[in-house]
Amino acid sequence: MELVTPGIGLIFWQTVTFIIVLFLLSKFAWKPIMNALHEREASIENALSAAEKAKLEMQGLKAENEKLLAEARMERDRILKEASDAANMLVETAKQKANEEGGRMIAQARESIENEKRAAITEVKNMAAALSVDIAERILRKELSNPQAQQALAQEYINEVTLN
Repeated sequence: MELVTPGIGLIFWQTVTFIIVLFLLSKFAWKPIMNALHEREASIENALSAAEKAKLEMQGLKAENEKLLAEARMERDRILKEASDAANMLVETAKQKANEEGGRMIAQARESIENEKRAAITEVKNMAAALSVDIAERILRKELSNPQAQQALAQEYINEVTLN
């Protein structure tokens, strides 16, 4: 096989045609194609920067959400601690009131027992005094029924009175 060498005319016309096509493409197609490519590149860059901005914003929101969650947890813990402290204080106050009431009731019971004891002792003393008076009255009646015993008793009282 033999290689065909093109003629100078063919090369000339091909070169002229190429230059004309190149000129027409650069005049009418190249700028719009390049503008479209630049616009596409710019839109891709904008989309990437918007995505990066959105990513940073999401990280900020995530950090803010975590901060809010931490604050909410701290608030919950504080409220639970306050409620627990209030419950403990309420229980302690109730215990203290119960102890005070119990002490007061015991003191009242002791006082009541002491009062009843005094009343019983007073009643026993009154009964003993009444019994003693009754016995003395019976003895005196028996002894004073005899006139000589009356004289002796009167004389004995007189002697005691003059001696004192």
